[in-house]
Amino acid sequence: MNRNEIVQEILPTPEATSTRELTQRRLDRRTLLGNGGCWFVGSGAVFAHSVYAGLIASIEKQVLKAPPVDKGTWFHPRACLTHDRILMTLQTIKGSDYFGPVHWTESKDLGKSWSEFQPVPPLGWEKTEGQGFEGVCDVTPDVHEKTGSVLALGHNVYYRGATFDRNQPPRWPIYAVWKNGNWGPRHKLQWDNPQGSYIYSNNCGQRVVKPDGDIVMSFTFGVKDKPRAVCGVLCSFDGDQLRVKSTGNALLNNTGRGLLEPSVTYFDSRFWITIRAEDGRGYLSVSDDGLTYAEQRPWQWDNGELLDMSTTQQHWVNHSSSLYLVYTRKDGSNMSVPRWRAPLWISQFDHGSMRLIQSTEQVLLPLIGDGVRDGGKVPMMGNFGVANVSPDETWVTDGSWCPKTNNSGELQIARIRWNAPNRNVLNRNGQ
Repeated sequence: MNRNEIVQEILPTPEATSTRELTQRRLDRRTLLGNGGCWFVGSGAVFAHSVYAGLIASIEKQVLKAPPVDKGTWFHPRACLTHDRILMTLQTIKGSDYFGPVHWTESKDLGKSWSEFQPVPPLGWEKTEGQGFEGVCDVTPDVHEKTGSVLALGHNVYYRGATFDRNQPPRWPIYAVWKNGNWGPRHKLQWDNPQGSYIYSNNCGQRVVKPDGDIVMSFTFGVKDKPRAVCGVLCSFDGDQLRVKSTGNALLNNTGRGLLEPSVTYFDSRFWITIRAEDGRGYLSVSDDGLTYAEQRPWQWDNGELLDMSTTQQHWVNHSSSLYLVYTRKDGSNMSVPRWRAPLWISQFDHGSMRLIQSTEQVLLPLIGDGVRDGGKVPMMGNFGVANVSPDETWVTDGSWCPKTNNSGELQIARIRWNAPNRNVLNRNGQ
């Protein structure tokens, strides 16, 4: 089967194609005002830029005290708010793509203190044939209100000896469910489709829980030695089993490994997806249903200038009145930092023009060191998560990492405080 045949299998039916054309027309429309609603609170008022541009009151960096890691540091921290605590998953890193077993910790005082880091038993290492192990990485936890559980979703990864196995076998999503203080068993998310015969994954991805409990997310997927594509995915979840119900059209990019690490959010009655790529750009698309996406477009400023990125992920910060994007990019301060992976930036997204408002850009987590003359010793960022933890505060959690300084780094939280309450969180907590 060639690549064209593989792509054709996931393209929409004629009926779905007309839906995609409608979505594309919406993407091309230049609207300057937006309806700042979301599922949790219904449609909101109409906001002009002058009204909501000052939503961010302050950004404070917090460095978490963490257990020491011999020749390594803590990585992949991602958190979510449950009804009475904040739960975070994380794991160690001791080399390129070489991650330890997944751990978890919790805070009941909005991050002032944290419980002991403990292994997540179902997301540990499992021995394979020979000297190998199958681990789990890139985990994102998210609360599922309808079932009173937390779904922690990552994907499998293979190690040979004490390093990442460069000849990775096929890979797929792995998940475990936290409920009533306990972790359930390890599960594989099944997707019996030849398009994902080598890999299909939602690694590091944000997802959206619908009112009926279904989950809208995305896959990066592909066959061996071919660039990966991205598609929208709809899943059911009953508090134990996650099942794929349907998938949408394929978004394509033939450079390098293709399109990677997509993240989905919901705003203004539409689904928005941001995607990592390997052509010096990041990409954006929009969908009415979370399945049928318009052709992706590169991230750009409101003056039309493209952002220079280097194969790093982006994620959404979703306030009930506006969307923001968090990302890394090329800048005069980081010219010698590998892949420009520090600092971490945040900008407001104009969902009418589909562009970032350049005047709103600010540093979210600052670069540590000299990114021009000694970038090799600057801890790299970019494997991060986003969590709304209260109506007044949203977190971006990141584990920085510097392989040239004995794999050292910081476990850090950027605490974004809002000038106006985030109604997403007000409604979720029943307030």
